[in-house]
Amino acid sequence: MIKGKDYRAIRLRRARRVRARIPVTAERPRLTVHRSHTHIYAQVVNDSNHSTLATASTLDPDLRGDVTGLSKKDRAAKVGELVAKRALAAGITKVAFDRGGFAYHGRIQALADAARQAGLDF
Repeated sequence: MIKGKDYRAIRLRRARRVRARIPVTAERPRLTVHRSHTHIYAQVVNDSNHSTLATASTLDPDLRGDVTGLSKKDRAAKVGELVAKRALAAGITKVAFDRGGFAYHGRIQALADAARQAGLDF
């Protein structure tokens, strides 16, 4: 039997390693990103009291109609704008970016750039 690599386990190990180096405080919560084949999810998490402060995804009712017909990178940019808008409404201006073990290019980079342009500092 031929066994392939477990890419999910490799990504999760990489995510834990990167997350250990991210400076997270109550003043600078973590903006974490997860992507699947079709959707992308972002949330601002305060690790000190284990609470989610702001969320956005392509499945969000506010974006559901706006993202139909767009490319995946454009959808990710819309999610980045929305999560930044919600974080700013919650009083969060500085975040630590957690790419979740994914490479910083494509959809992850588009989400990060859109969140920066919308006003988040990281």
